[in-house]
Amino acid sequence: MAPFLGFRGKSLRAALIWGVILPAYVLFGYNNGVAGGLLSLPSWTETFPRINTETTTGAVKAENSKIQGTVVALYTLGCFFGSLACLKIGDPLGRRRTIMLGAAINIVGALLQSSSFSLAQLIVGRLVSGIGFGALTATAPNWQSECSRADHRGSTVVLETLFISMGLAIAAWVNVGMSHTTGSVSWRFPLALSGLWSIFVLIMTPQLPESPRWLLQKGREEEAREVLAALSDTAVDSELVNVDVAEIKESLEIAGEGRFRDIFTNGPSRLFHRTFLAAAGQMFQQMSGINALAFYQATVFEQGLGFSSSVSRILGAAVFTWQTICSPIGVLTVDRLGRRKLMMFSAAGMGACMAIIAGTSSQITNRAASGTAGAFIFMFSLFFPIGFLGLTFLYASEIAPLSARVPITAISTGTAWLFNFLVAEITPTGFDSLGYKYYIIFACINLFLILPSVYFFWPETNGRHLEEVDRIFLNSKSIFDTVRVSRNMPRHDQMDSAMKEKNATAQIENVEQAA
Repeated sequence: MAPFLGFRGKSLRAALIWGVILPAYVLFGYNNGVAGGLLSLPSWTETFPRINTETTTGAVKAENSKIQGTVVALYTLGCFFGSLACLKIGDPLGRRRTIMLGAAINIVGALLQSSSFSLAQLIVGRLVSGIGFGALTATAPNWQSECSRADHRGSTVVLETLFISMGLAIAAWVNVGMSHTTGSVSWRFPLALSGLWSIFVLIMTPQLPESPRWLLQKGREEEAREVLAALSDTAVDSELVNVDVAEIKESLEIAGEGRFRDIFTNGPSRLFHRTFLAAAGQMFQQMSGINALAFYQATVFEQGLGFSSSVSRILGAAVFTWQTICSPIGVLTVDRLGRRKLMMFSAAGMGACMAIIAGTSSQITNRAASGTAGAFIFMFSLFFPIGFLGLTFLYASEIAPLSARVPITAISTGTAWLFNFLVAEITPTGFDSLGYKYYIIFACINLFLILPSVYFFWPETNGRHLEEVDRIFLNSKSIFDTVRVSRNMPRHDQMDSAMKEKNATAQIENVEQAA
């Protein structure tokens, strides 16, 4: 086994986060945000006139809006196919090699995009980049969850929220800076920079441990014990490692080998139920309205609220910077308040923000109203990362059993990218045809679909071992039952305390009898 850079325990878990998860999810945000800030650059519109909506009007602008939406969104369609590819390659390759393959493919896509001289090459580059990154995003949360302890798994995985926001902010500020340059470097450099984060991932991933749960699934118990011991900074034959190995083996025995078609059937493990919750959570993330703002932030401020082009770019970058500042709120509270409360809080806040943005942006000639709309775009970026940025990736990896974790998270991540594509595709047309009314759609989705759905159907997974989450679904009889079961089922730490108390009582009784 590798020495894991000489790290053990907390330092090893930190190396995994800062060495791989940070650049991987900075790349997530960067790729999502970079293209939207290039659409109004003179060199961009000259090179790709078919997606020029800056200097066109009427029917030509309407047609170009549709093509622009498709070109921008094709990256997310590539991510969708990359996520689904993990159904075939995820378990055979393992977590680390799948991540490395995805990072390498993304580098190829970045080179194709940044060297484009035609719209066709740009489209191919965005698809290739998306395929690579889709495989990475379908795998990295699993790897991180499976290498984390139950008591801090939420905060470590939800750190992705902070990193994604950082990526969005970096992309926006790079675009602001490069907009002051002349020629095609103004957009070629930002697109090429995407490859830098992938290079970091490729360098660091081989130095870190494979998922111990994947190793046990493949029958490599000795290696799994070494990884578990390194992650916990304990001996390979310690009681802690023995308990972890026994729990993982029990989970595998209960769920079986796990074939792809099994996730569309329920059975005792309720696999389809879990798949639906994981996929629906990712759908909610995208349908909250974030990508109507994130992909077209500069356009929202410029064409929707009447700000100048330069001010709009700065405001867009400031929104993502503000989102980065707010992201630690979710990281610090997810293991204290739980997953459900944060999701419901976010849904209520995002719905209220979208309703206010709709009302105020309807008065574009009123500067006070435009300013208020801009302020609530900032407020939306406060609520979104708390409950719906990294948390949905965490939740999908938590509720999926080990034997079916790859297909379930592949389907759920693919769902995220599919609805990401949908929103990015229709948003230019939505703004062009509906104007401010487009925001009302997202207000209704947040308040009347996402909020009640989470309340009635999403069980709490906070503080539970991944194998404990399996028992929640094993003990549930229907989709309406899991919230109650999760609320009433004793936690692993509570059972440990009860067992210790029982053992102590027995020892006292034995002493008394002996006396």
